[in-house]
Amino acid sequence: MSPGQDELDAILARIPYARFLGVRVELHGDEMTAVLPYAPRLIGNPSLPALHGGVIGAFMEMTAVLQLSILETLERQPKTVDVSIDYLRSGRPQDTYARALIKKAGRRIANVQVEAWQETRAAPIAALRGHFLLTPRGAEAG
Repeated sequence: MSPGQDELDAILARIPYARFLGVRVELHGDEMTAVLPYAPRLIGNPSLPALHGGVIGAFMEMTAVLQLSILETLERQPKTVDVSIDYLRSGRPQDTYARALIKKAGRRIANVQVEAWQETRAAPIAALRGHFLLTPRGAEAG
């Protein structure tokens, strides 16, 4: 059974960096939108001002992990194997949103793409492509 809103909130509550960032999720069926509320501490370049790239990258990585938690019955949280991030434009000092698309989920590895945007989804500020290690329920720990 896939987790609902309460379970996703509990997963976020167990991730200290997610708590620090203030990340929250909105779940509608199996579609999840992650929200990164703006806070001054997230600024990396005060002269622009622009959100820190590491904050944006971590936010998108969390989005991928949470989306995998919705669609897969897993023994434990997916582990990042590798990610590639394209920073497309500066993140302005405002709320940021992200959605993940699972391109392929095999028995052990999932390929996930994430886009983050601010004002309109058609104008993403960053994109992530990544592979994540899955541990399905009942699988031997290796």
